[in-house]
Amino acid sequence: MGEHSLIKNRVLIVDDCETNRAMLVEILKDDYEIIEASGGEHAIEILQREAGSISLVLLDVVMPDTDGYDVLVQMNSLGIIEDVPVIMISAESAPGFITKAYDLGAADYVSRPFESTVVQRRVKNTIALYAKQRKLLDIVADQIYEKEKNSNMMISILSHIVEFRNGESGTHTIHINIITELLLKQLVKKDKRYAMSTSDIRLISTASSLHDIGKIAIPDEILNKPGRFTPKEYEIMKTHSEIGASMLKNLTEYQNEPLLKASYEICRWHHERYDGKGYPDGLKGDEIPISAQIVSIADVYDALTGERCYKKAYSHEKAIEMICGG
Repeated sequence: MGEHSLIKNRVLIVDDCETNRAMLVEILKDDYEIIEASGGEHAIEILQREAGSISLVLLDVVMPDTDGYDVLVQMNSLGIIEDVPVIMISAESAPGFITKAYDLGAADYVSRPFESTVVQRRVKNTIALYAKQRKLLDIVADQIYEKEKNSNMMISILSHIVEFRNGESGTHTIHINIITELLLKQLVKKDKRYAMSTSDIRLISTASSLHDIGKIAIPDEILNKPGRFTPKEYEIMKTHSEIGASMLKNLTEYQNEPLLKASYEICRWHHERYDGKGYPDGLKGDEIPISAQIVSIADVYDALTGERCYKKAYSHEKAIEMICGG
């Protein structure tokens, strides 16, 4: 197999001047698969459709309507700039131009008139650098995934011990995880006050598994009572939120860990109510951490839509109506 039988890297050339594009194509065509865009809007269309298969963008600065800077801004907002390196093209070499390009995420720049050796070398080096970065990121991502998988497994085991003792099927915790994640993803879309990353959402969803860990200390005759609680039994049952929080607070060596902080909030406050009539601390409104608010809704929803020994399952619509009615 010769060198040219290998799959070539794809390079997107963006320039409104056909002559300039032709010159770059001539310099690069032997080593790369070339895609051409005649302007900024055209480039964005191609990137939105094919960014995953493009190894590098050669981007002219001065173009009508949507110039090179506009393309960089859109690549930032679309999250493409982190994965697809951009080399800017311009006859302008003033420091201000170069600084602005770098600030917007450009990896390098080449000036016109083109020197073929310089263009070839910079394209090759930039593609190689980004390939190495991606490889390192993949390695780190794999390590993080393994670590998270083990953590999630241990948390799942703990939560299932509580559910087993409580005579539950083990699906309640899984439902809480899923509903918590879905609600948080919708919340960040609808309300800009809650700026959470994907990892923040995953952390809270994981922590939700421990919401009822305090039930491990509730006597069997109350925990597994088939009917409704007496007022005295209910008061004992209510202590599970404080007990769970206390158990977590005693893990002093992990107090600064985000997972433990989220687990503590959820354990202690997932039975608080927005109107202040919940327990154990009677918190109102946004005094309740958002993690506990969301898990509280998830917990109630799953309890309402699931069958219990003392009640039948409510429909989704009825459950939503009951939750909205407080």
